[in-house]
Amino acid sequence: MSEPAVAVEAEGLCRRYGRRWALLDVGFRARRGSVTMVAGRNGSGKSTLLRILATAIRVDHGWARIEGFDLRRQKAEVRRRIALMTHRLHLYDSLTALENLQVAARFLGRPADRTGLLPLLDEVGLADRADDAPATFSAGMRKRLGLCRVLLQEAAVVLLDEPYGQLDPPGFRLVDQFLETLRRRGATVLLATHLLERAGPLCDDAIVLEAGRRVWSGPAARLAQAGILDVAGLPEGSA
Repeated sequence: MSEPAVAVEAEGLCRRYGRRWALLDVGFRARRGSVTMVAGRNGSGKSTLLRILATAIRVDHGWARIEGFDLRRQKAEVRRRIALMTHRLHLYDSLTALENLQVAARFLGRPADRTGLLPLLDEVGLADRADDAPATFSAGMRKRLGLCRVLLQEAAVVLLDEPYGQLDPPGFRLVDQFLETLRRRGATVLLATHLLERAGPLCDDAIVLEAGRRVWSGPAARLAQAGILDVAGLPEGSA
């Protein structure tokens, strides 16, 4: 039986901010349709890695391919296949939640009618707030709208930076369901998170970063036995 195709592969990725290396010689592979956890302390390089893969910032050294397309030479093709959700959601606060989705749909060249977009808002629990502006939303509700926009993109590769952040327990369950939805669609997911206990059972593989370097990689189920949970941001015995 042949192995699943590789959706994301990187080798020797380096990124420097001034004199500090945010990433140094990072490489990994993510199988198509898999969910890979990216763990590590604050400042370990998780967000930098995801932003590089999304072509939001340049890489200083190394290479990566997304669905076979080169990160440096084929940026337009990479961007067509990537959805990135970061801490900064870039919502239009003067528009309604529905209008925010309509703007995104038109940008993607997809139908932007109310009937077609309301079910997406319903999936994240915002259907009853479709005509309200995100300026009136809590941080958690804004995060839900950001997740909804990711669903709209239907990307082959989805990069999520701390998706559980700012959410309450029902929001945690929503993210769990969101990951399962992406898995059913066949999307490849990279999930940067501190919540190893929460995300671990939903992930296939994991990589751990420390001071910009990859210090561990393997099946997510083995992370608790790897002896480096303190590096990942959790005390021993917490996962």
